[in-house]
Amino acid sequence: MTHLNSLDVELAQELGDFTDDDLDVVFTPKEFRTLQPSLPEEGVELDPHVRDCVQTYIREWLIVNRKNQGSSEICSFKKTGSRKDFHKTLQKQTFESETLECSEPTAQTGPRRLNVLCDVSGKGPLTACDFDLRSLQPDQRLENLLQHVSAEDFEKQNEEARRTNRQAELFALYPSVDEEDAVEIRPVPECPKEHLGNRILVKLLTLKFEIEIEPLFASIALYDIKERKKISENFHCDLNSDQFKGFLRAHTPSVATSSQARSAIFSVTYPSSDIYLVIKIEKVLQQGEIGDCAEPYMVIKESDGGKSKEKIEKLKLQAESFCQRLGKYRMPFAWAPISLANFFNVSTLDREVMEVEPSVGRSSVGERKTLAQSRRLSERALSLEENGVGSNFRTTTMTINTFFKQEGDRLSDEDLFKFLADYKRSSSLQRRVKSIPVSLKLEISSAPETVNCCLTPEMLPVRPFPENRTRPHKEILEFPIREVYVPHTVYRNLLYVYPQRLNFANKLASARNITIKIQFMCGEDASNAMPVIFGKSSGPEFLQEVYTAITYHNKSPDFYEEVKIKLPAKLTVNHHLLFTFYHISCQQKQGASVESLLGYSWLPILLNERLQTGSYCLPVALEKLPPNYSMHSAEKVPLQNPPIKWAEGHKGVFNIEVQAVSSVHTQDNHLEKFFTLCHSLESQVTFPIRVLDQKISETALEHELKLSIICLNSSRLEPLVLFLHLVLDKLFQLSVQPMVIAGQTANFSQFAFESVVAIANSLHNSKDLSKDQHGRNCLLASYVHYVFRLPELQRDLPKSGAPPALPDPRYHTYGRTSAAAVSSKLLQARVMSSSNPDLAGPAHSAADEEVKNIMSSKHFHEELALQMVVSTGMVRETVFKYAWFFFELLVKSMAQYVHNMDKRDSFRRTRFSDRFKDDITTIVNVVTSEIAALLVKPQKENEQAEKINISLAFFLYDLLSLMDRGFVFNLIKHYCNQLSAKLNNLPMLISMRLEFLRILCSHEHYLNLNLFFMNADTAPTSPSPSISSQNSSSCSSFQDQKIASMFDLTPEYRQQHFLTGLLFTELAAALDAEGEGISKVQRKAVSAIHSLLSSHDLDPRCVKPEVKVKIAALYLPLVGIILDTLPQLYDFTAADVRSGKSRTNGSDEEQEGSSAINQNVALAIAGNHFNLKTSGIMLSSLPYKQYNILNADTTRNLMICFLWVMKNADQSLIRKWIADLPSMQLNRILDLLFICVSCFEYKGKQSSDKVSTQVLQKSRDVKARLEEALLRGEGARGEMMRRRTPGNDRFSGLNENLRWKKEQTHWRQANEKLDKTKAELDQEALISGNLATEANLIILDMQENIIQASSALDCKDSLLGGVLRVLVNSLSCDQSTTYLTHCFATLRALIAKFGDLLFEEEVEQCADLCQRVLHHCSSSMDVTRSQACATLYLLMRFSFGATSNFARVKMQVTMSLASLVGKAPDFNEEHLRRSLRTILAYSEEDTAMQTTPFPTQVEELLCNLNSILYDTVKMREFQEDPEMLMDLMYRIAKSYQTSPDLRLTWLQNMAEKHTKRKCYTEAAMCLVHAAALVAEYLSMLEDHSYLPVGSVSFQNISSNVLEESAVSDDTLSPDEDGVCSGRYFTESGLVGLLEQAAELFSTGGLYETVNEVHKLVIPILEAHRDFRKLTSTHDKLQKAFDSIINKDHKRMFGTYFRVGFYGSKFGDLDEQEFVYKEPTITKLPEISHRLEGFYGQCFGAEFVEVIKDSTPVDKSKLDPNKAYIQITFVEPYFDEYEMKDRVTYFEKNFNLRRFMYTTPFTLEGRPRGELHEQYRRNTVLTTMHAFPYIKTRIAVIQREEFVLTPIEVAIEDMKKKTLQLAVAINQEPPDAKMLQMVLQGSVGATVNQGPLEVAQVFLAEIPADPKLYRHHNKLRLCFKEFIMRCGEAVEKNKRLITADQREYQQELKKNYNKLKESLRPMIERKIPELYKPIFTVESQKRDSFHRSSFRKCETQLSQGS
Repeated sequence: MTHLNSLDVELAQELGDFTDDDLDVVFTPKEFRTLQPSLPEEGVELDPHVRDCVQTYIREWLIVNRKNQGSSEICSFKKTGSRKDFHKTLQKQTFESETLECSEPTAQTGPRRLNVLCDVSGKGPLTACDFDLRSLQPDQRLENLLQHVSAEDFEKQNEEARRTNRQAELFALYPSVDEEDAVEIRPVPECPKEHLGNRILVKLLTLKFEIEIEPLFASIALYDIKERKKISENFHCDLNSDQFKGFLRAHTPSVATSSQARSAIFSVTYPSSDIYLVIKIEKVLQQGEIGDCAEPYMVIKESDGGKSKEKIEKLKLQAESFCQRLGKYRMPFAWAPISLANFFNVSTLDREVMEVEPSVGRSSVGERKTLAQSRRLSERALSLEENGVGSNFRTTTMTINTFFKQEGDRLSDEDLFKFLADYKRSSSLQRRVKSIPVSLKLEISSAPETVNCCLTPEMLPVRPFPENRTRPHKEILEFPIREVYVPHTVYRNLLYVYPQRLNFANKLASARNITIKIQFMCGEDASNAMPVIFGKSSGPEFLQEVYTAITYHNKSPDFYEEVKIKLPAKLTVNHHLLFTFYHISCQQKQGASVESLLGYSWLPILLNERLQTGSYCLPVALEKLPPNYSMHSAEKVPLQNPPIKWAEGHKGVFNIEVQAVSSVHTQDNHLEKFFTLCHSLESQVTFPIRVLDQKISETALEHELKLSIICLNSSRLEPLVLFLHLVLDKLFQLSVQPMVIAGQTANFSQFAFESVVAIANSLHNSKDLSKDQHGRNCLLASYVHYVFRLPELQRDLPKSGAPPALPDPRYHTYGRTSAAAVSSKLLQARVMSSSNPDLAGPAHSAADEEVKNIMSSKHFHEELALQMVVSTGMVRETVFKYAWFFFELLVKSMAQYVHNMDKRDSFRRTRFSDRFKDDITTIVNVVTSEIAALLVKPQKENEQAEKINISLAFFLYDLLSLMDRGFVFNLIKHYCNQLSAKLNNLPMLISMRLEFLRILCSHEHYLNLNLFFMNADTAPTSPSPSISSQNSSSCSSFQDQKIASMFDLTPEYRQQHFLTGLLFTELAAALDAEGEGISKVQRKAVSAIHSLLSSHDLDPRCVKPEVKVKIAALYLPLVGIILDTLPQLYDFTAADVRSGKSRTNGSDEEQEGSSAINQNVALAIAGNHFNLKTSGIMLSSLPYKQYNILNADTTRNLMICFLWVMKNADQSLIRKWIADLPSMQLNRILDLLFICVSCFEYKGKQSSDKVSTQVLQKSRDVKARLEEALLRGEGARGEMMRRRTPGNDRFSGLNENLRWKKEQTHWRQANEKLDKTKAELDQEALISGNLATEANLIILDMQENIIQASSALDCKDSLLGGVLRVLVNSLSCDQSTTYLTHCFATLRALIAKFGDLLFEEEVEQCADLCQRVLHHCSSSMDVTRSQACATLYLLMRFSFGATSNFARVKMQVTMSLASLVGKAPDFNEEHLRRSLRTILAYSEEDTAMQTTPFPTQVEELLCNLNSILYDTVKMREFQEDPEMLMDLMYRIAKSYQTSPDLRLTWLQNMAEKHTKRKCYTEAAMCLVHAAALVAEYLSMLEDHSYLPVGSVSFQNISSNVLEESAVSDDTLSPDEDGVCSGRYFTESGLVGLLEQAAELFSTGGLYETVNEVHKLVIPILEAHRDFRKLTSTHDKLQKAFDSIINKDHKRMFGTYFRVGFYGSKFGDLDEQEFVYKEPTITKLPEISHRLEGFYGQCFGAEFVEVIKDSTPVDKSKLDPNKAYIQITFVEPYFDEYEMKDRVTYFEKNFNLRRFMYTTPFTLEGRPRGELHEQYRRNTVLTTMHAFPYIKTRIAVIQREEFVLTPIEVAIEDMKKKTLQLAVAINQEPPDAKMLQMVLQGSVGATVNQGPLEVAQVFLAEIPADPKLYRHHNKLRLCFKEFIMRCGEAVEKNKRLITADQREYQQELKKNYNKLKESLRPMIERKIPELYKPIFTVESQKRDSFHRSSFRKCETQLSQGS
């Protein structure tokens, strides 16, 4: 390393120095579920064993971490943590495809067309003469496009621009390696923790019997009837009301909160359909059988009332007295079963139970499984989802309506199981057993992860535990039906006692109601009863005694009690269970006590110092027990004096079962013995010691201990697993602890080692324990990872319950002073500096002590390695089979050793002894040969070999962090050579070595290990490629050779960069190999490189560019390897062609099979289409080798690696390399780039919304059909299509299919991705957009390099074609604006540099280029457009320069446009037109070309394009909606305002469309407009008096015609070439148009207009003396006038509706109002239905809503995602002065511009109210044009509103009524029916809110407010007129009626008179003030003036008031 130059040294140090250690030893505290860890009671001195257990449960984990883990393969960046915010740093790339999507979510159906349409209103950019491009504003032009710059400078500028603002890390944008391909990582084992099964939360809500008379107590437990086992402890629950609780107050001293729980969490490890929840109810003891006590519950109902009420009261009193007397005794009452089968997915259970059973160990890394079946097994383990509590387990509330009465003689658990089995079969229980009606409500649900306020079975609070909750939840301990293999991690020490049966049948008569008092005693005195029995509900937490329930008058009762006891941590011989038997007298006898003693029995807790559990049948003593009774068991009491009196002569009469659930008592003989003997070594004990039933002397100790070590493995698996941590700790302790027994040293290490091996073997072999993906037993893995620590060597420890106070080894790590460091360097031995300041301890003594100990003991890692080497036979086989465990132990112990011994400062070489190194070498060699041996065997062993291979790799990986690297490299070399020597199956060999190398390469110091900064010139190795040489300017041939060799894998390279060299060798071999299953190996090889590069790229230590250059240099040989595999790459462009048919090539197999298809493609890509010109070598050699095509993912990964190297390598180096490449190789590079472009095409944001995807799909189908119709292959487009058919083009069908393929894949992916959130999708799109941009920019850089490097060469032509191919390909993909900017710059540079070549040679390419560039000219992105325009202009300009006439380019551009308009779905003509304008601007500003014909030719071309564009695009959108369609045509016609011919055609088109829709008036208007247009131009040509003077003359026909007056005389004068040359622009043409119009008006019923039209025609006919025509004209006029006379009122003129659009979905229509003209008899629902239907199709019916009322719309209250349409009926509105002119019916319906609708409202906001509060709003709308017009809907341009006060409303209404009367009276001929209807409405007696009521409200009294006088008066006058008209009408009716209506007439007359009388006083009362003579005479005029505009004034008044 002394040879490094300074820069390199710096870099090396930055990347982490060699000698720095990567392993860090840390202590992490355990996380406890409970607030406080579970500990034994305080103040007791514990046994060594208990102390060890507790110590193991609470001590911290010791974990060895890697410091720089972040930078290795699982690089921190890749971890979702920091990747999460990474996207925030990215710049959003804009893709046109997406901006389009945003603006028009439903593609073609809706808004896009809407956008086009409403510009009619004059808002749009196209109001001016669209056809003239100059009226447009050109886009921003590129500066200095036209300046002359040398090609070199241009290239330089481009390069600088490209280099700025680039994404530094390519891999940050690339998806991380697939799970399957990822480098194997060791999953972090799951932290050991307490086992919890599937947790079910059961809440008891209410318990109600038909009558409520006494307290009742519930208990719940789970039973498995198949296993006949109770599988949970009891949960006691009290649902009594406070009143009943009060009955028992005397018997409850206190109530603990914990006893008030009403909800329990049960745990079920092995769910099945046989699990029942059994609820038992007890009541307080009372006299009588259970049946008698239950009787009232079955017969009385509380609801009956009356007598039952009294009975209930009586029963209540009775119950209260029993409670007071016998409150502490219970009796059984009732029970009910609930099957939990529905709560577990039983169907899956039964089927999969076989799979499940084995895996209940720790299902640790289930999530990360990769081997399919192990994944299945361990995820099956007990995930709640699949077979635990099913995903269908919702919270269920159940009500149970019947309970079964308990049978006094069938209370035992056996009976219960029989009942349950019957119940399960047929629920037949009902018949035999009486049932009690009840209502019990409970809720069963799956318990959440964390439950607030919860207690463990020991009553410890679980976190989170809020302070204030009163009712906690209780966790109920499970008694699993089978073993659960989870090591203990918490202290738990519980004893359960089950009294079962007592037989006193032959006992004296007094024993009838028997109860047992149970106590846990620590001595024999009565005061020694310990408060350790858990209480039940609503009572204290712990009790000293407990009573069993009583069966009335039963001498041999069964019991079902469960007594739960908290065992003391330290048990002595004095602890025992005491049972006292009593008879309870239920009747109250004078003076007699309740209890009478029957006898005693007891059970000692310990036997031979071991906990007693199991079933016992105890005798019962009938008298007081003798002293010291508890020392013996009840069965074997020695004879006493006086003798004990026994029931049944000392026979067992009392059956009892005792069970323990303890993490202290092993309950296994082998373990018990082993622990006892170990402790006898550790602490001072007196020999002989007692173990179970044998005594062991000191001399026999060693032998016994060895025996017990050997027998350990024969203990049952469950206790072994439960105490696994402790057992292994003890064994490791024994293996290194120097022992002196009876004065002799004893060595246990071999025994201990063999025992560990045996345990490892049985754990791995057990079917019940889970393994991770490397086949490692999860229990052992988590033991090594968390629990294992170097054995603490024993000294005399202080004997206390506390953990020993050792100097805590964790402090040896930090804050070391330099002095300490130096001193430790000096020591470098196994001595420890006693002056080390960091060692804790009171003085130096502890440290000295430690030194002595260390000196005398062995090192664990050395001992372990030694034992591995010397082991033989079976042991050896097992060791290497499960080598991972021993490797990890070695590494962890070495790490701790280095950490503790302060060796980190010494050299690695001397850290470990040579003997140890030899052992390691031996181990590695043995393991390698073991792997090879396994691989040669048949398939079954392969998996085993893979696992061992992986563990070996990880072992060496770890050693790189601990030992001398050179030593480890040697081991690696041995490994590789050894494998190669023994294996001949290539894929197998490559696969093994790859897996091995990938793991090593994922080392965090991989770069340093590879000496990536070694500088070849100075390096001692050999003259291998160097980077520094690139600085030297002399480029001798030797130098060139060197550069070329840098891109190849040379021996020097492999020697110098050891690991990378090995990896590349494997990669090359894999890519080159063939054979079975090779594609998997290839994928693995590629992803190995991929993950390596990605970890460098994202490594914070490699951020600096100079570091990246060096790293890239390390990977240069990769480029050579990739170029060699070119024919094997998956061809994405070909895939696009294929995808047209189907997308099936997904899986590896298919791809391997499909290589035949790809063969030609492969050859084509391999650069052959060039080689045809240059050389034939490839062709002859290629076809013989059948290539193995890589699949798409592998190819993509390989590509990204290639791009990364190209991006980060030194660019000048790359140029030098390219310059020396033969053209064939260069073409290969170009082909590679071509594939890269397609490979990284941006796929777009997936629409996460199903609906829109379907809409999209629908619209695409429509589009496809439309395109097919439009593009039947006619004209230029067809020509191009034919030219593109596959076969005669070398990248056939590329552009055709790209667009469609994208949409198909969109569709497919959209469905796959539905489950992602919008944010995730956005983020993904952001990242993939950046990836596409960056990848394409790297490709562009490469192309620039090739262009520059090859400028000097001769093969320009073939290269140029290649480069253009790549560029055109990239332009045809979806690209971001960023990339396009740079791409166009490069294109311009190319055009400038190689213009002539381009236009001469590459005709094909040129055409494609035109099409692509033109396509981008229509882009919606300004940036892209301006770039594309500039490029297109240059293209034209240079082509003009090249051939002085750019006819060819003109043709190509025109053709391209035609095909584009037809083909591209996202085509936007406005943008394209804008671009055309910009090109025009360029040609005008191009001073150099002004002298040539070029500018005029350009302009000509552009106009041409413009018109093509217009018609095609527009016609394409004629669809569905008539209004839309007409608006569209209207707009197109309008846009041709300056091109009369075109406008005329379009107006005629419109007329035709209108006629089809029967809108004759509108059709006629179109023709009138057309005629006016012709008249305008005729009058400009010649001035004849008989001709209409332009459009002015047409005013009488329609005021709208003025639009046709020639807008811009200057822009287009008629004498210009080819304008107005159509046949209509003549006088006869004009007459023809007018006559057609007259015809249509006549059909439409507008006869008056017919006259007006003919007024224009007649002068012309007269001037032409055309009398025949004049005759027919006058004939038509006569008919018209006749029709007016005959049909006047019967004509239909149309109905009008106001339609308002609200909602952003409408685009520009949003908030626009229109007036629609509909056929006369259209009703509101019809138009409403039509519009709703239409827009429903556009946006989806659920998004469209019709607003029903006409009130103003408040935009803020609308749902922004919906489209709202408001439709209101409107009537034409005329001011009063207008009415003077509009007399006839026709005049009132013609030339309408104002419409009115009224909206009633009240000030409170209701629409209608009482008369006096009823206001009205009149809204007047003014439209832009007058109806009828050339279209049927016109935009509203103004609205005015008038508010009428209630009195004004009344005035209006009365006027209306009066008018109706007048009309009816004066009608000719009279219409009796009509008259009667109006009359009835006026004078009918029953009219609500009729005239009388109006008068009473407004005229009853004179208003207080003078402002209202005028109104009052006006209304009075209205009434006066009204009543007069009523009189006339009654009279008229009298004349009209027939005889049978006389009575009716009289009724009418009577009503009329009545009304008149009622109104008279009000009509006659005048307001005196109004009639004072203040006014002078002139004021009369003002008054009338007042009245005419009365309404406006009044509104001001009323508003003022």
